[in-house]
Amino acid sequence: MPEKRQKKKKIQLKFSLDCAQPVEDKIMDIENFEQFLNGTIKVEGKTNNLSDHIIIEKTKSKLVVNSDIPLSKRYLKYLTKKFLKKNNLRDWLRVVSAGPMGYELRYFQINEEEEENS
Repeated sequence: MPEKRQKKKKIQLKFSLDCAQPVEDKIMDIENFEQFLNGTIKVEGKTNNLSDHIIIEKTKSKLVVNSDIPLSKRYLKYLTKKFLKKNNLRDWLRVVSAGPMGYELRYFQINEEEEENS
């Protein structure tokens, strides 16, 4: 019997990181975030090893991460939170899911209670 070889499915993942609110308010620089992701995403256990497997595209206020290898959405959330902590933005911004293939950076909603004097 001839052996049948299994063809590997080509994985094509596309994640988006929407940074519109902080970029419009000029408290976050999207280019620094792109450089941070380029330097910290690990491929085969090594940083700065993206080669052709992972491509990060930048628009005005959004990053799109295209991957040919398995990459978890949770890992991108972890790296985003790490970037926010490094830049002291973690106290004001949070990472919220924006559908099955992306995240969005939003401000914390602080409910200010008005004190009433009776």
